[in-house]
Amino acid sequence: MPSNDHIPMPVGSRPILWIILISFSMLVVDNSIVFTGLSKIQSELGFTDVGLSWITSLYALTFGGFLLLGARAGDVFGRNFVFTAGLAVFSLSSAAIAFAPSPAVLVIARAIQGMGAAIVAPSTLSLLQAEFPAGELRARVLSYYAAAGGVSASIGLVIGGIFAGLLSWRVGFFINVPIGLLLIWALRRYGQSDEVSPGRIDGLGAATSTIAIGALLLGIERAATVGWSDPWTIPLLVASAVLFVAFVVVEMRVAVPLIPLRLFASSERSAAYVARALFLGANIGFYFFISQYMQGVLGMSAAMAGLAFLPSTVVNFAAAMLAPRLMRRFGSATSMMFTIGCGLIGILLLSFVTPSSGYWTALFLPMMLVGIGQGGTLAPLTSSGIAGVERHDAGAASGFLNVSQQVGTSLGIAIITAYAATANVNLGGSELLADRVRLALQASSAMMILTLLIVGVFIFSRKRSEAA
Repeated sequence: MPSNDHIPMPVGSRPILWIILISFSMLVVDNSIVFTGLSKIQSELGFTDVGLSWITSLYALTFGGFLLLGARAGDVFGRNFVFTAGLAVFSLSSAAIAFAPSPAVLVIARAIQGMGAAIVAPSTLSLLQAEFPAGELRARVLSYYAAAGGVSASIGLVIGGIFAGLLSWRVGFFINVPIGLLLIWALRRYGQSDEVSPGRIDGLGAATSTIAIGALLLGIERAATVGWSDPWTIPLLVASAVLFVAFVVVEMRVAVPLIPLRLFASSERSAAYVARALFLGANIGFYFFISQYMQGVLGMSAAMAGLAFLPSTVVNFAAAMLAPRLMRRFGSATSMMFTIGCGLIGILLLSFVTPSSGYWTALFLPMMLVGIGQGGTLAPLTSSGIAGVERHDAGAASGFLNVSQQVGTSLGIAIITAYAATANVNLGGSELLADRVRLALQASSAMMILTLLIVGVFIFSRKRSEAA
């Protein structure tokens, strides 16, 4: 871990930082492992194609649906207590998945794992806020946090391919158990005493938000997999919109809201939530479709495709480590504009791939630019999303950041997949797949352009006017 920045890392804070980074990495790696293990899971347990989709979609539903509740619970009952509970749920459900004898057991355990992840994910960021005050040190820690996410996503693809091909897909889930138990011990050993905010959990707000987010994610998933003509797609999205309105009304009236509406009083924070959703939605399309391109067009194995992401991962990590210095020298908004621009150029170049394109000639350099975008953007974007938040609202702010990420990735993959489906049906095999990848990356490019515009108008311009 770099130590050449101006403010040294307090010795007592280092164990907490490692707990945060390893916990976050465990969630990201687990999700990546699933992608490369699906075919083995299907052949071993006898999943149908529809049933197989529930392994990822049901996890996304429970993860996204319970994020706000899990985040606010940390403020009310104590971050360490709730974080420990989330790790326990995630670890035990991982063990159930590893030993699952049937599709039903695996899918149910996966849904419970999503609930555990919904508690752990916002807790990592709220613990970070509580441990590291705003300023240079927090900016540096946020860069580690962003780097952990980017590196873990690629490592998860490689590990998943190796486990599924050489050992068993079950190993990828079981490994969460000792890691989770070690993290629980470390938190009890090194964690500070809990701070709690008086009040109760907003039950009505929790119910309306959980069902609203779940309906939104399910509607998006059906639009992507079945289509807009499906009889459930539009009703689910309409129900979600109605429930979100009801949720806002509830939050305006309760004494201790699940999401304090004052979080959106800052245009910087509000813009960061939207930009985060668009940015991560665009980048999940990059991972999803470039992985397919490397395997379906270039003929790589799952493990080789994962390894092909590693150069981009190295650049991602380096950019994340440099992010605090760029933020200090040029300002967070300026550095964000630059790194988002790099990511946009990279994804835009990838949208020109053809069936005859090669990894070194068409993918390597653009993937490096995407790595710069991912590594250099997430830290300042996260910093803007929690800027000026009071300690008692840390969990709520962290929860909404994670909600914007989950909704953004789900919405992004739905939009990108739907646009990719307009590929030339007269093509076949690798030519059809290459055409779909080309269209998918065009849609990702459009989302990146929107991200750049939002950051430019609502964050970069305002900070320049404030500095003038």
